[in-house]
Amino acid sequence: MRVMGPGYPLSRRLLSTGLAASPAGAKLALSYKTRRQSALNKNCRGCAVMNSKADGQFREIRIDRFDLEGARNWMAGICGPHRLETANPERIRFHHSANVLRSRSTTLGIIEYGTDVVVDIQDTERFSSYSLSLPLCGEQELSKDGRLLRSDRGQGVIIAPNESQVLAISGDCRKLQVVISRPAMSEALEGLLQRPVLEPLRFEPGMDALHGAAAAWWRMAQHFIGELAQGNELYEQLAFTREIESSLIKGLILAQPNNYSSELRSMLGVKLPHYLVRARQHLHEHARETVHLEDLEAAAGVSRFKLFEAFRKYFALSPMAYLKRHRLNGVRQEILEHGSARNISEIALGWGFTHLGRFSAEYRKLFDETPSVTAQRHPARRPAGF
Repeated sequence: MRVMGPGYPLSRRLLSTGLAASPAGAKLALSYKTRRQSALNKNCRGCAVMNSKADGQFREIRIDRFDLEGARNWMAGICGPHRLETANPERIRFHHSANVLRSRSTTLGIIEYGTDVVVDIQDTERFSSYSLSLPLCGEQELSKDGRLLRSDRGQGVIIAPNESQVLAISGDCRKLQVVISRPAMSEALEGLLQRPVLEPLRFEPGMDALHGAAAAWWRMAQHFIGELAQGNELYEQLAFTREIESSLIKGLILAQPNNYSSELRSMLGVKLPHYLVRARQHLHEHARETVHLEDLEAAAGVSRFKLFEAFRKYFALSPMAYLKRHRLNGVRQEILEHGSARNISEIALGWGFTHLGRFSAEYRKLFDETPSVTAQRHPARRPAGF
């Protein structure tokens, strides 16, 4: 990890405008002149253009904004609420070209602001995504936990939920960006660990783009971004793009050091008992039906006691609690894939939830958002511009 002091060129340039974060923290200060200029430009709007393929399995977007508020609002809809500051709001030339994959609402693309800007994450609870970026040109600096981390073509950075951080971006910075929602990341992690996740997933913020597994991940992400930009028919197949998202998310968790890395290394070397594999397969295959413990015992070929013991040992859940979690994940994926084209109640009933009020409460508890908020992530429901 390359940690730079306050004398790094980008820091010096932004410090001269009063925008850079100090090495110790994440406080931003705008000069009176900058605030006045922002006020003068308050009613200035740029343009927003979007090309949408909402009837396919991804949405192609191309957004150009020439106003600070428009750029901030657009990215807030992608990543979550944040502050966006600049000493030269009249120089904003924000551009975002990307594709939003439908299955888990992952966004892959290219982004640039056209002038020096600072992104400040203060509302850590509502910032709902992991945002990974790698400069193709230019540079950026991440201020976190009292450190300054330089990011250029050789190293990307990860802005994560649940953590205060400040990202200073140079005006000539054009970068790859991949945005993965917090629920999608948690679902993938739980699938790898085969148990519920209680603590938030925290990555090392610097991500090597030159060597090792992390660099291989960046190459994979860049390849998919390039292919999606070509509009190939293959990428309009949901069965294919669903696997792309899964590979990107799981690959990231396995490639980039995080607070679950040690457990993952141990867990991936553990082989599940054959009877537990049969029981899990039975639950997955009959998840939309009424499942009885007697049927599960018969499928596994062991006693109920042994079955419960194995589920708690390997999944930290009872068989029925495991089934409920699988059903909730199934509902979420269908909502993301179909949005308003299908009624949420219809989807829930199709997954065996007969008490809709209880379903809604359990859904919110697991994903930290209501089903209707999830539906807003669907490409057809997102606004075309601000």
